[in-house]
Amino acid sequence: MNELTKVADAVADPVRREILAMLRHTPLTAGEIAGRFSVSRPAVSRHLRVLRESGLVRDEQVGRHRRYTLVATGLSTLAAWLDQFDTRHPGWSQRLAALDTEVRRTRRDRTRGAPAATPHPSREDTA
Repeated sequence: MNELTKVADAVADPVRREILAMLRHTPLTAGEIAGRFSVSRPAVSRHLRVLRESGLVRDEQVGRHRRYTLVATGLSTLAAWLDQFDTRHPGWSQRLAALDTEVRRTRRDRTRGAPAATPHPSREDTA
């Protein structure tokens, strides 16, 4: 099973989508997550395992508890695949990435003390 399929399968379930939404704000323990659902704790554990195996969350042992954190980059493959079907704003992802590159380049140049680009003279300046 490839990465895209794992992620798509993981987010196909509404409980797992809700868990991802909860984790986007702050890491939570398995008990905190399970306490927000009416399904059993073992069922929540299975959902967390699927999310972990798909690369959407990571976990760490903190004392007696296991804390889960969202790995937002895990959704990037799925988002890129879905983007090809978005006909409302074709090419926006690439345009925004290019804008981000230019912003970073400008910040870097300012930090290094590079001279700013000279503006083009307006018609009034040349008249």
